[in-house]
Amino acid sequence: MLNVSEMIGVGIYSTSGSVLKSVGSTGMFLVYWLLGPLIGLAGLTVYNELASIFPKRSGAEVVYLEQAFPRPRFLMSITYAVCTISLPASAINSIVFAEYTLDAFGIPHTAFRQTVLAIGITSLGMGLCAASTKWSLRVVNTIAFVKVATLFFFVATGACVLLGLTPISDPLANFERPFEDTTSSVNALAVGLVKINYAFLGWANANKVAGEVRGKDPIRTVRRAGYIALAIVATLYFLVIVSYVAAVPKDQIKDSGQLVAAVFLRAVYGNSFVQKLLPLLIACSCFGTLVAATTAHARVIREVARQGFLPWGKFFGSTKPWGTPLGPILLKYSFALCMLLLSPAQDAFLFLVDVASYPPLVFTSALTIGVWVLRKRRMLQGLPAPAFQAWNVVVWFFLIKNSVLLVMPWVPPEGGSHGGDVSLWYATYCVVGLGILALCGIYYYFWVVLLPKWGEYDIVEEVVDLPDGARIKRITRRYHHQRIPRENENSPLLAQT
Repeated sequence: MLNVSEMIGVGIYSTSGSVLKSVGSTGMFLVYWLLGPLIGLAGLTVYNELASIFPKRSGAEVVYLEQAFPRPRFLMSITYAVCTISLPASAINSIVFAEYTLDAFGIPHTAFRQTVLAIGITSLGMGLCAASTKWSLRVVNTIAFVKVATLFFFVATGACVLLGLTPISDPLANFERPFEDTTSSVNALAVGLVKINYAFLGWANANKVAGEVRGKDPIRTVRRAGYIALAIVATLYFLVIVSYVAAVPKDQIKDSGQLVAAVFLRAVYGNSFVQKLLPLLIACSCFGTLVAATTAHARVIREVARQGFLPWGKFFGSTKPWGTPLGPILLKYSFALCMLLLSPAQDAFLFLVDVASYPPLVFTSALTIGVWVLRKRRMLQGLPAPAFQAWNVVVWFFLIKNSVLLVMPWVPPEGGSHGGDVSLWYATYCVVGLGILALCGIYYYFWVVLLPKWGEYDIVEEVVDLPDGARIKRITRRYHHQRIPRENENSPLLAQT
């Protein structure tokens, strides 16, 4: 349910129009929605091998990165922590919730209304996660069923369209000459693939809480759950996309923005009650994704804090007072508010989706290389192979995909410097993504290199037991004047002390 609930979110309802606009043709559009699950399957396989190596650790990426690349000390953990905190996943779900809610009630869409409603639902979702893990997971599980049921309704509607049981006069029109108008722009194809990649994010959500899974073989449970969830979501997604193509003219899909699902419902049901109800269920789906993502990401931040890579480690690593990671949730909430208030409303969704997709490509590339690093290290240490091991061809496929998505968006689009899918310069999101990584590097250099040099101290780690039973590593300072002189290390008095 954690995987399904995070995957079924804004992607299928809000990125479809921009993907078709990028690739140009319905044939390539359908190919992309078949390619998305293959990418997810490759990534999930890589993550499952890493989970088999570290079966008792929650946190997923932050654990895998720090173990694969321990040098320079703290670099990977600090960089991933800052990116996890600052990326706008929560803001994206809130924006789509606001748009579909306004559409359902027929309220005129304005930037102010969108922002206020998005802030309100962000506050409600994250407040629930902060108040109770049990109830937040109940909400995730309940809404996961609603999400799947909503997708089944879309699929059933699409089947009725293809059987000629609806007012749609020619449901096969978009399937004729399917690859006509396919774009030749490398940038457009890459941007479309970035959005497909984003639509399937969440396939490894359960890996983030692997250390909390119970049973005889928790990692096998996580592994099977991941494959089952991906298969369910991929099948439903593709059938929903076929429904869109059957019911809505191609140009209308391209121009629908984030409301492609609403355009689909309006085309089939007109202004009936169903056309009003389904957008509310889509908004509910976005709320479930918000809660599921907050539940998982807060634990990643908590894991980072417990390892001592954030200031105020006791606060961010504790689960007081309600048994929830309150500190990480408050931190995510503050960054979500900043994203909602600072992003231009007309471009907010597409821009934030692209920004949220770019930095993780760097980390997944590093993790893919880390698989080979850890294999070699275990071999040199005489350790056995992990219980689950990915095929090398799958690892190579995932690495190549990440590399393509990192490089290709920099190629100028056919429409010039402002010919991308937003009104900004076409590679603005790449620059912002790299800027976030650069800020991580600056923070690391300032905290780990400059401050110790200026203050004449070394950064050391000490283990601290928290009142709730958790154990964290606290970063402390050991000043140079506190060092034991080498010539006195073996003195009798020191030995007695």
